[in-house]
Formats: sequence, structure tokens, C-alpha cells
Amino acid sequence: MEMKIDRITCDGAGICAELLPELISRDEWGYPIIRDPVVTQALSGHAREAAALCPKLALRLLSSG
Repeated sequence: MEMKIDRITCDGAGICAELLPELISRDEWGYPIIRDPVVTQALSGHAREAAALCPKLALRLLSSG
């Protein structure tokens, strides 16, 4: 599974970085930066929660393969 951010839709609320700090950090303006787009099995539940709670639905999880 891979994580993507729709940068046009994102408003920089930062909920994703709070819920998934293992994969997402924030830039100086508060917008998310995905360090590694590949979501491991161990983090898949947290990744799904972060995507579901994004207020702008800018975070997406895509099947890899």
C-alpha cells in the first residue's frame, strides 16, 4: 500500500502527521511531507485512520502492485 497527498486539496491541518508520525512530518508551513510512501503492514491501521480523519480527504491510500 502507498500513501499519497493531494497537495491542492490539503489545508495543512496536520492531523495526519499527528496520527502517523512514523511516515509523515510537516514542513515549515505545517503541510505534510511523506518520508516514505510505502505503508507497512504494521502501520496500515494507523494509515487508514489518518486518511479517514483528514478533514479535506487529501490523504489517499493506494494499492501497490
